[in-house]
Amino acid sequence: MTTAEDIAFWEWATVELLRHSGIRVEELTELTHLSIRQYQRPNGEVIALLVVTPSKSDRERVIPMSAELFHAIAQIVRRQTRDGKPIPLVSRYDPHEKTWSEPMPFLLQRQIGTIRGVMATGTVLKMLRRTCEKIAETNEAFIGLTFTPHDFRRLFATEVVNGGLPIHIGAALLGHLNLQTTQGYVAVFAEDVVQHYQEFLNHRRALRPEGEYVDVTPEEWGEFEEQFDKRKVELGNCARPYGSPCQHEHACIRCPMLQVNPKMLTRLAELEEDLLQRRQRAETEGWLGEIDGIDLTLTFLRTKQADAARTARRPVDLGLPRPRTP
Repeated sequence: MTTAEDIAFWEWATVELLRHSGIRVEELTELTHLSIRQYQRPNGEVIALLVVTPSKSDRERVIPMSAELFHAIAQIVRRQTRDGKPIPLVSRYDPHEKTWSEPMPFLLQRQIGTIRGVMATGTVLKMLRRTCEKIAETNEAFIGLTFTPHDFRRLFATEVVNGGLPIHIGAALLGHLNLQTTQGYVAVFAEDVVQHYQEFLNHRRALRPEGEYVDVTPEEWGEFEEQFDKRKVELGNCARPYGSPCQHEHACIRCPMLQVNPKMLTRLAELEEDLLQRRQRAETEGWLGEIDGIDLTLTFLRTKQADAARTARRPVDLGLPRPRTP
């Protein structure tokens, strides 16, 4: 029971630290009691800080702690000091530098048998894999799924930037020296782009005289919608230029211009089943040319299935951090 409790705690702690800080796995294992600092603002408010030592880049950085990150850090410190003594000083082996550190109060240290050591990066990877396997027993979405520490770093970057934090601040929190690196981590969804740009337009209009802007007239909007009426097809919408004829003789499945409506995923599944039955018949009859054509159609169909499935998924609203209630 003691071993099971220890494993469960550290699996929880590593996930909480990774997802609420966005730090790298090497930086995670290098956290010490000295990494916890405080900052007093001019108004007297005290902010808890997590100081991350240089890892991939050569610059130390500071992360203001959210309530959830502070809770996880506090639980680790409480666990390491539950006997009333300071956190033990241990040495950590760096597999990249191939050197041992000076004895320090590392946060992610464990007692295994008679040996006390700092958790290795490989151990964190095993914990995440084991956690996904356990969740998959009750949640089919996790079957065959594996999270890496860097996945949590990407999730953190996406959440802070899409949540309205300026990207240069996000880059500072992540320790990126180049803004383009941060942009590569961020998954920007179409809805986020539309929402933020609409907020920008509304804010800009509120600051300037109304006479500088005009509203769309009903006639203009009617003409705009009319452009798309003739491009509606069974599976979704055709993205070909307005007024141009269909160059693919309405073979929509193979057409790259087809934008599948996610509501038609069941229809795509029916078409796939029909194609597979036709392919089986073609194999029986030896119609090799027919097999090649069906295989090509299946390739296009499955690509459109994947695109429509991605469109159907929406980003999860994680909300803003809130202090835990006692």
